[in-house]
Amino acid sequence: MLSQRTPWQITRSVWHALFLREMLSRLFANPFSWFWLFAEPLLLVAVMVAIRSFIRAMDNIAGADMIPWMILGLVGFFMFRDGMTRSMEAISANQALFAYRQVKPIDTVVVRCFLEGVLRTIVLIMLLVGIGLMGYSIIPFDAIQTTLAWLSLWLLGLAAGLWLSVLVKLIPEIGKIIRIMTLPLLILSGVILPIQFFPYAVQQVLVYNPIVHGLELLRLGFFEGYWTLYQINFTYLYYWISLMTAFGLLLHLRFEKRLQAQ
Repeated sequence: MLSQRTPWQITRSVWHALFLREMLSRLFANPFSWFWLFAEPLLLVAVMVAIRSFIRAMDNIAGADMIPWMILGLVGFFMFRDGMTRSMEAISANQALFAYRQVKPIDTVVVRCFLEGVLRTIVLIMLLVGIGLMGYSIIPFDAIQTTLAWLSLWLLGLAAGLWLSVLVKLIPEIGKIIRIMTLPLLILSGVILPIQFFPYAVQQVLVYNPIVHGLELLRLGFFEGYWTLYQINFTYLYYWISLMTAFGLLLHLRFEKRLQAQ
């Protein structure tokens, strides 16, 4: 007599199959997929180093070496950005799979965001090893805080992807607006321009941005002696993560049948 699988066993099997499918699609659909994973942050770091060398800007930012400071910011931001933007397209990309009743729209969002987290973690480790060979210190000052901040950025991307995946499926134009907004977000999140050097009034506005909290907490954990704004904390970051996750789950529950049918 065949034993009946539990809901968790079914979900685990679905996630495993979706993960393999997403991984093959993400890494092998395009021969340059692997190249751009590493080239994008490297090219941006090279451009910023060249600009700073040209204008003779400082090599030390708030107590941290500029190159590792920028790599952490860029890869951390890409972790959030790609988790959000690729997740919001997950439902449309896997529409045909909803013919199988075991596959739910939310499964495709979670698995796609998880894959982005794995890939960005590999990219960060390899870039840190690379600059370690150049003589930079790559051992985090506080490994627990560094890891927690890194996971928080992934959770922030997942939380945003959860509710955006529903809205973008129902109103596709929202996806175009979100993609346009990622460039201003990169500039206003302290990724390449240190938030500490903005005027005080601007800092008080930028500090409402949860991405700033995630990136600065990552740097605070990584660099010994790094200083930043006193308002930076995990509590504010997790308010955003909790609120967006709850909103996203409610939307998925409310529109699940419609998402599967479209």
